Amino acid sequence: MSVKRRFLTGSMIALALVVGAAGGLALFGGTEGGARSAAAQASAPAEALEDEPVARVASELGPSAVQVNVEVSQDTPYGTEQGEGIGSGVVYREDGYIVTNNHVVEGASSVEVAFADGTTERGEVVAGDGFTDLAVVRVDRDGLPAASFAEDDPVAGQMAVAIGSPQGFESTVTSGVISGLSRELPAELTGGDTALVDLIQTDAAISPGSSGGALADRSGRVVGVNVAYVPPDAGAESLGFAIPSDTVVSVADQLIEDGEAVHPYLGISLADAASEGTGSPAGSGAVVTEVESGGPSEEAGVAPDDVVTAIGSVPVEDSGDLLSALRDYAPGENARLTLTREGEQLTVDVSLGERNG
Repeated sequence: MSVKRRFLTGSMIALALVVGAAGGLALFGGTEGGARSAAAQASAPAEALEDEPVARVASELGPSAVQVNVEVSQDTPYGTEQGEGIGSGVVYREDGYIVTNNHVVEGASSVEVAFADGTTERGEVVAGDGFTDLAVVRVDRDGLPAASFAEDDPVAGQMAVAIGSPQGFESTVTSGVISGLSRELPAELTGGDTALVDLIQTDAAISPGSSGGALADRSGRVVGVNVAYVPPDAGAESLGFAIPSDTVVSVADQLIEDGEAVHPYLGISLADAASEGTGSPAGSGAVVTEVESGGPSEEAGVAPDDVVTAIGSVPVEDSGDLLSALRDYAPGENARLTLTREGEQLTVDVSLGERNG
């Protein structure tokens, strides 16, 4: 027996990563509406766009925003269950490469990419990286309008524009500001095995289906790829998150070239000193709760209950700071950790290991 369901691939991780049923709203939103939207933006008078920064960003980036439609087959006790999902994506390279979230396309039996000009193309998942929740899809098409990805870091308070397909409404534009930087969503919230770290926080509205869409600055450059939001029924309002562009570029290039992304790792489990109530006198730092046997940190002499207060010259206030700072290192490099152990400060050099996402 085969059961077919529709669902929306959403961006909430934790309180409900939306990859299950979503009732009767699970329509793909259609490419025709997206084409009309893109055409309307393109035909807006230049003088009108000058006074409307959000409209200007939408006009600049809109052609690079895509909708990612997926089909998934899953064996259940009642037979094979078929589902349809919706996510968003950004044209990464003009020769057919699209970047999106890994949770949008993971396990997909087929992928279709809908472009802002009203056309669709069959897509193939090149590779995905669960550690950063990024994936690359390729379509057999050249001359795509590739987005520009920012190389500099965003600043809290600057304008932010999100473009995607929330609930299947293609080419939806929302705006707000960058609300915060270096945010972390721990594994118990993501529903996965690893935390998402070094995230951009924004109050630009993000909803189920926005996953994989662009978060842009006022110049139309992509500063991040939207990945998560906390819904209002969890007590939050306008609380969304995006993967920063430097991470997107690094991981996407690895996935395209090598079929996988590699990440440095310490071989330790962490908790925040403030929540543990132990460690540094100031109550800050990352507490080592477990050390992997034979791993890089054990070989360097790191022990459980050590509190990491810095990596290199970068202060560590919590575990998110440490995980974020690791992004600046490559496997095999040495990372100098400043530790507090039983009230004494010491430093150790860890030769970083390698793990695949």
